[in-house]
Amino acid sequence: MNTSANWAHFELASVWLRDPRLDTRLIGIVEKLSERPESSCTEALGNRAAVVGAYRFWNNETVRPEEILRPHAESTARRAAEYDTVLVAQDATEINLTDHPETEGRGYLYSNTRGLLLHSLLAISPDGVPLGLLRQFMWVRPLEKLKARKKTRYRPIEEKETHYWLDGLEATGATLPHHPHVVLIGDSESDIFDLFAAPRPSRIDLLVRVCRANRRVEHSAKYLRAALLESSLRGQTEVKVPRAGGRPERTAKMAIRWLSLNIRAPKNDRPNRPPVRLQFMLVDEIDPPKGVTPLRWILATTMPVNSLEDALRYVQWYTYRWRIERYHFVLKSGCQIEDSLLKTVQAMKRAIATYSIVAWRLLWLTYQARQTPDAPCTMVLEDFEWQSLCAKIYPSKLLPLQPPTMREGIRMIAQLGGFLGRKSDGEPGVKTIWRGLRRLHDISQGWLQGQSHRKLKDASIATCV
Repeated sequence: MNTSANWAHFELASVWLRDPRLDTRLIGIVEKLSERPESSCTEALGNRAAVVGAYRFWNNETVRPEEILRPHAESTARRAAEYDTVLVAQDATEINLTDHPETEGRGYLYSNTRGLLLHSLLAISPDGVPLGLLRQFMWVRPLEKLKARKKTRYRPIEEKETHYWLDGLEATGATLPHHPHVVLIGDSESDIFDLFAAPRPSRIDLLVRVCRANRRVEHSAKYLRAALLESSLRGQTEVKVPRAGGRPERTAKMAIRWLSLNIRAPKNDRPNRPPVRLQFMLVDEIDPPKGVTPLRWILATTMPVNSLEDALRYVQWYTYRWRIERYHFVLKSGCQIEDSLLKTVQAMKRAIATYSIVAWRLLWLTYQARQTPDAPCTMVLEDFEWQSLCAKIYPSKLLPLQPPTMREGIRMIAQLGGFLGRKSDGEPGVKTIWRGLRRLHDISQGWLQGQSHRKLKDASIATCV
């Protein structure tokens, strides 16, 4: 990973938008937005010419959103190649544009809300570091179909919105065509028989949280939950539950059971579809805090579960699925994509693709600092950035001769964003980091100007002498 001054240039090195000026424009926009991620587009880009250039870029009909993401996806694939197994979490979210009635092309989200939908594929290392995006799908639900909505239960999967889960499987194989082992992870919305039954290369496995615990299985208990509850307890583990809303982070103690079962196609499905063999893990919380609903997961996977070690590994991998929820949170709350004033949904799609690269960078900083805390912070900061950071946080101390570690550097950045650093606070979250980065940009620019003035003054004195 390259330092903050040139990371976008290397990340998007293979960009090709059929015009070198557009290539340069994209790299410049991403660099500027990443320096001040919480700022509005106008504030982040710094001057009127840059803002006009960005809006022209996003309104350029010759640029497709997938072309904006393609060089980043290629860089993501290169990072993924460093691991024998790579995880790919897929999830959907809504881009709410209800407060922007002037934006043309919006679809419906619910009865009175308008916007578009976004489905992302995020590659993650086996130890939980977000490696980047592989693909995004964006679409709108036509307004004319809002009142004419019909039950989709009996429609073929090709006519359902849930087909994007299968598109994610296909896109994963296409983007990582030579990777030896890919695990596609999805939440309960991806618990679809068609996904399990879909053809896939043997090197791609599925890990899905089950929604339909009452589905029919080939077992004496007939239904999935009952069959798992009849099975013997295999072991226990602990899972960190991230904070959300007003809920604090906690550690949950979980009991684990597993079974290998054949699941049957739904009754309303095409006739004579053969069953699918899957491994199921029941993960139940033991003694949850008072007033807290206990966690219960049923996970389905195409990978073999031959030991408690296997089961614990898959449970740990599934917890990394939360990374994609944090990613969408950064995109919408940190980068404030829903506040954009672009006039068309097509322009919004180009802006979302651009901001998506910035959002990944912020998420990567957060988790890379936790994974490699002792690495030098020069992985992500230039010398003038960490020096100005140290001078700001510790004004009464001399600058260190060596750069701080990643953990020290990220914690100092988070302090600029309001992180208190108490023992009970744990490691800083992405919100305080993106706020701190905004302040660090202003502080480091002032530091550079001060260093420049000092050098001119010293040169002037030397000349006089």
